Amino acid sequence: MRIARFSVDDEPKYGIVETDDPEGLTGTVAVLDSDPLYRPVQFTGEQLQLADVRLLAPVIPRSKVVCVGRNYRAHAEELGNEVPTEPLIFFKPNTSVVGPRDGIVYPEQTNDLHFEGELAIVIGRICRDLPRERAEEVIFGYTIANDVTARDLQKSDGQWARAKGYDTFCPLGPWISTDLDVADLRVTTTLNGEPKQDGRTSQFIFDIPEVLAYITSFTTLLPGDVVLTGTPAGVGPMLPGDEVAVSVEGLGTLTNKVIVRD
Repeated sequence: MRIARFSVDDEPKYGIVETDDPEGLTGTVAVLDSDPLYRPVQFTGEQLQLADVRLLAPVIPRSKVVCVGRNYRAHAEELGNEVPTEPLIFFKPNTSVVGPRDGIVYPEQTNDLHFEGELAIVIGRICRDLPRERAEEVIFGYTIANDVTARDLQKSDGQWARAKGYDTFCPLGPWISTDLDVADLRVTTTLNGEPKQDGRTSQFIFDIPEVLAYITSFTTLLPGDVVLTGTPAGVGPMLPGDEVAVSVEGLGTLTNKVIVRD
């Protein structure tokens, strides 16, 4: 299933998407009576055209966004960093989350704002000390993320909270796919239509079961938490007015424009 969170007349709802459009600009959505992350799927009988709704971030993490840094060897090397010997974990606040077509605000404190396209995991069950062989049991589904980063602040601060944590620095969408084999998916990013990133999930240094086992060895993951799995090589700067699109094979495309705050 492709599960979307959307609004009609500013009222958030959930639905099951049927579309051939990777961004969900055309097609239909069958409306659900509640958030399927917390209750079984129940249809209201209402069906809407995707052209008539606004897609929102498919999940708003109740607790946290957990991210894996440098999980592609080529990305670590392109920034002159050592390849990690164990997962490198950091957090984004849930206030950084925005949805498809929402603006990424360019903060006045940075002069080097970068895109980082990624596959993201949506957690469906409470888990702590998770054995890697049980990882699939706690995954609700997958979505697409852009781990927006103020690269100059990342270097100057000595830690990543500010550089990764501004409002709008975690676009998610366009929906959650609950039935996806993620062993070898292509992950790409374009900037104003120009290809920038091109990698495959089979190139992860640490695969998803290992990542989830590592994270839950020190913190509890809750339903609705999101885990970003790392970005391929090719990250780079974006400026106000630029449009960045992250695509994951078999999942869809997440598109956002960089803006300045009014």
